[in-house]
Order: sequence, then structure tokens, then C-alpha cells
Amino acid sequence: MTADTKYPILMLHGMGFRDYKHICYWGRIPELLRKNGARVYFGHQDSNGSVESNALQIEKRLKKVLAETGAEKVNIIAHSKGGLEARYLISSMGYADRIASLTTLSTPHNGSVTVDKLLKFPAPLVKGGCKLVDLWFKVLGDKTPDTYGAINIFRTDKAEQFNANNPDDDSVYYQSYGFVMGRASSDMTMCLPWAVVNGIEGENDGLLAPRAVKWTNFRGIYRGCGRRGISHCDEVDMRRKRLLVKCENSTEQDITEFYLKIVSELKEMGF
Repeated sequence: MTADTKYPILMLHGMGFRDYKHICYWGRIPELLRKNGARVYFGHQDSNGSVESNALQIEKRLKKVLAETGAEKVNIIAHSKGGLEARYLISSMGYADRIASLTTLSTPHNGSVTVDKLLKFPAPLVKGGCKLVDLWFKVLGDKTPDTYGAINIFRTDKAEQFNANNPDDDSVYYQSYGFVMGRASSDMTMCLPWAVVNGIEGENDGLLAPRAVKWTNFRGIYRGCGRRGISHCDEVDMRRKRLLVKCENSTEQDITEFYLKIVSELKEMGF
């Protein structure tokens, strides 16, 4: 498989992380894509900014990537909330003519029933906690952190409103993917949130249930090889190692190979 797509790849991270130079959100994935011919760039948006403010930051990055490469468009690969920011950029900000494709992985397109329930806690308590998180991410480099605004978009009613305001554009190719963990012990980083979501919505990747992430051209739910499954952290290679030892009849033994397959397919489609 080769990854030398017609248009460069712009990768958009999810909530809670930044595109640090020496601690890449995407682990070994960009390196493998580049070795196979891809031109890979990052969004550099805030960790905990609102969808709207982050989309403005991505807009600047998009213009810079297009200027540097001379390309007419980019292919966006977005994880989690980054997919909402990409859709806002395309639909509300009018950048469909500069985006060839949007691939979303575990993006909460339909909102989270679990977040609906969690946000029923007293508003002052929730907002106060979010303000403390904002201070931390300001220290880490966020320009305009807005944790409360960021998590509020995960409500199912807010998602419905967002979808109505940001419909797909016919000139952009969309595809979406979902993942699930096998059990709480599959990823100790995600074990507690997995248990909470599992109790409310059933199987999930540690944060989101499959119903939350299904969008246009849904490519299915990926479970990996064996009993571990694939967690929200595994989806971006946070552990920097294979999911499991090699086993038969599975293409998700290493998440890096999963991304290479995605980009190779985009190349075959002319993107």
C-alpha cells in the first residue's frame, strides 16, 4: 500500500491534547504515512477550545498548508471532537472547495447520552470544574480554552442542532469509523469512563458508543484482534505499540496499518 495521495493530509486531534512537536498526539502514525509517500500536517488547534474557536485556528493552518504545498485541497483525518471542527469549517465557514475528503474516527456526531446525564449535575459545579481545567490548558498553551463549551456540544440535543446547521456538502467525500474496547481492563487509562458509558449506553471505546459516531459512509465498528478491542486512546496510537500479537483474519493488529489503509484507499479514489 502507498499513501502518496493527490492532496496532502491534515490531521485534527481531539479534546484534551495538543500537537506537541516531541509528543505527537498521533504516535507512530504520521511517520508510517510519510514513509509511504504521504504529506502529513497537523491542525494545531487548542486542546479544549470550542468547536467555533478551534475551527478558526484550523482555518489559518489550512491556508498555510495549501500555500506551502501548492495544493488546491486537503484530505482531513479527524479524531473525536476534531471531526466536528472540520465539519464546521466545511459547512459554516464555507471551506468545502478546499477540502477533498473528511474521515472521522470516533467523532460524536450524534452526541452522547452519557454526557446528557452527567451534565444534569448542578451547573455551578460543572462550570466551576471546567474553569479549573481551562486554567490548566491555558498554561499548556491553549489560546482560548472553553472546556464547558467543548463538552456541551456533546449533548444529544446540541448535536442535533449542530447537524442541522452543518449538513454535508456534496463536493466533499465523507466517511466515518467507530471502535469499541473489549472490557474495562483493556485500557487502564479508559477503564473508569468505559464503565460509566457501558452502564448507560453499552459497548463503547472508553468514551463514545457506536450510535454516537455513525455518520455518512459509516465504515463499521472496529474491534481489533482478540479480546482487547480498540480504545479511544488506541485509536491514535497513544501506547506506541501494536494492539496485539499477530493473529489471523484481522487487519487491526496495529493501528498504524489501519491508517495506512485509509490513506491508501483515499489515493485509489483520486483524493
